[in-house]
Amino acid sequence: MQLSRLILLTCLPCCAFGAVVRKNFMQKQKVDREQSQSMLALHPYYHSTDALHDEVVALASRCPGMTLETKQADTRQIDVITIKAQNSNPVNKQFMLFGEHARELISPESGLHFIKSLCGETGYKDRASKILQDSEFQIVLNGNPESRKHVEQGDFCLRVNPDGVDLNRNWDEEWSPAAELDPVDTNPGPKPFSEPETQVFKDLVTNYKPTNFLTVHSGTKGMYMPWAYDMQHLASRNQESMMNILKALDKDHCECPFGAAGKEVGYSCPGTCLDWVYDKLNTPYAFAFEIYTNPDMDGFLKERWQEKMQEQGASFLQMESHLGHEHFKGLFQQCPSDFVQVKKEHHRHKAEMSPPECFANFNPDTQERYDTVVENWSGAYFDMAEMVANNLKKDGGSLVQW
Repeated sequence: MQLSRLILLTCLPCCAFGAVVRKNFMQKQKVDREQSQSMLALHPYYHSTDALHDEVVALASRCPGMTLETKQADTRQIDVITIKAQNSNPVNKQFMLFGEHARELISPESGLHFIKSLCGETGYKDRASKILQDSEFQIVLNGNPESRKHVEQGDFCLRVNPDGVDLNRNWDEEWSPAAELDPVDTNPGPKPFSEPETQVFKDLVTNYKPTNFLTVHSGTKGMYMPWAYDMQHLASRNQESMMNILKALDKDHCECPFGAAGKEVGYSCPGTCLDWVYDKLNTPYAFAFEIYTNPDMDGFLKERWQEKMQEQGASFLQMESHLGHEHFKGLFQQCPSDFVQVKKEHHRHKAEMSPPECFANFNPDTQERYDTVVENWSGAYFDMAEMVANNLKKDGGSLVQW
């Protein structure tokens, strides 16, 4: 009995050590599995949140006219880049918001490429010099950094911030206390501007007083102007000018639906940055772009759009109907907008999509597609700035046109 007890006591440390080894091994396996599904393991041409920050820190040290600030949003840090050419007198102040929704990784990636382009470090060097004479830029590169970190580790369907709030429903413009479309993905928060991220965005854009505002998303392809909060109204201030800009950009860069956000997809979208900046700040120009969709849907979207434009023309679309109309049935059911989130029953909800499916729906999944998207949309951002600046100069610098 004593011998057995001695053997048992002698083995206890060994058993405990073995349990620790097994626990550590299991934790390592879990980390390995997570890393094997991480963004950088699968798609190394993307940037982590830390790498995005490092890139702009390095750029600020060598880019003429660029300043970098890091704003504290509770425990989160948001990089804000301002670029203004020396000895310039811009008529256009362009504010750009990337990465409100964490899973839309390509949004900040296109923002980084554009910043590099403004700094003369891409093929747009000559174009940048010209644009910066009439336009300056303030850019939020990665608006939802903490949730993006989770996406980078394989949670490719995550849209909301760490508090579970959709940052693009948290603005005080027709804000609704209930998530009418999707309680998981479009939770508006307990009150307008309840979130540290949107509080930072509000302060930035209010102080900057832009003449042009752009928020960039992905999940389908579309180019929008106010209003998003309902399906009936088209923005009145600068309506014709904004529509003409969208039409020109669409032809060269998207060949996708364009117009008033809510009217286009047939669903109301309360509490968006697009509507708040346009309305509360009296900003002359305000846009939202969705810059990428799964190529399987891209072809369908383009074909259907061309077909319907040929049948009825843009005048029918903008004045008499919207893409929620029976005439356009199926277009956004198969290619749902992520800026104007459609009802759950009309498309596969993100909870029903696997992480790889979410990644492919919102982001280019090859280096070639990635390069094409960031190049194309940097060109679109330049074109937009140039058109807005030309309009402002033509109007004699007037910031309001009715």
